[in-house]
Amino acid sequence: MNKRQLGKTDLYLSEISLGCMSLGTDQAQAKSIIDRAIDSGVNYLDTADLYDYGKNEELIGEAIRGRRQDLIIGSKVGNRFTPGEEGWTWDPSKEHIKSSVKDSLKRLGTDYIDLYQLHGGTIDDPIDETIEAFEDLKSEGWIREYGISSIRPNVIKQFAEKSSIASVMMQYSALDRRPEEEILPLLHEYEISVLARGPLAKGILSDRGIEKARDKAGDGILEYDADEVMSIARDWKKVSNTSKSAEAVALQYVLHHPAVTTAVFGASSVEQLEQNLTFLDAAPLSDAEYNNIQSLTKDITYQQHR
Repeated sequence: MNKRQLGKTDLYLSEISLGCMSLGTDQAQAKSIIDRAIDSGVNYLDTADLYDYGKNEELIGEAIRGRRQDLIIGSKVGNRFTPGEEGWTWDPSKEHIKSSVKDSLKRLGTDYIDLYQLHGGTIDDPIDETIEAFEDLKSEGWIREYGISSIRPNVIKQFAEKSSIASVMMQYSALDRRPEEEILPLLHEYEISVLARGPLAKGILSDRGIEKARDKAGDGILEYDADEVMSIARDWKKVSNTSKSAEAVALQYVLHHPAVTTAVFGASSVEQLEQNLTFLDAAPLSDAEYNNIQSLTKDITYQQHR
């Protein structure tokens, strides 16, 4: 598995990595997925304190016991919740961030988190205070690096200018090309890595794309109406060929941009994981294929979520 540098840090992440939100709550099943991912060369596991209200971190902690030193673990913070109760509130305060990291460390069964990320945020947040919290955690040794998970351009720009974030996790796929014009060039200039989540666009850019499009297109997605989403799902098969799966092409597309360090996909079964791992045996994405993909989808930009 090829690895790419995370920003300016000494951390190197596998080109594809496992987003753990979809693991479910069965320990044995979660461990089987994580084990297979690690055995394939995946070294980055991404979670959040909010996923299943902390249970997801516990599952990961148990699954990686004895192998922690070989892995890069990312988690997220900013949503205040009470275990056992539904709902949460947004809290990017210094007090909450510095308190929550201790809970995440306990659930993960580790002494440090490699990449601690703000799980959202708006331009009205106390950004300077939030940055100070992460800097404190880094200097105190609780975390190695920090970043944000956001699709808001104005928030991303503030953190890029004011902080030493190593990464931004954002939704990015051949279907959702919003980051390409406004955000990817900016982050590449600042040497801040992109962790691309949702690279398969809810499965629409997978071998089961037509089925997924029928289930999830509904009234449309982003600036595409339902018919356009269905058309893209049908055409996606034409982009892939006998040497690569639809999943491999989708992952290759987001990794084509130099700002992207890793494509973070989810998997709720070993079978789904295996389909994404076809990326490892796929022929490289040619310029012709890349250009063809861009002709199938729209060069859309951020209109909301500023």
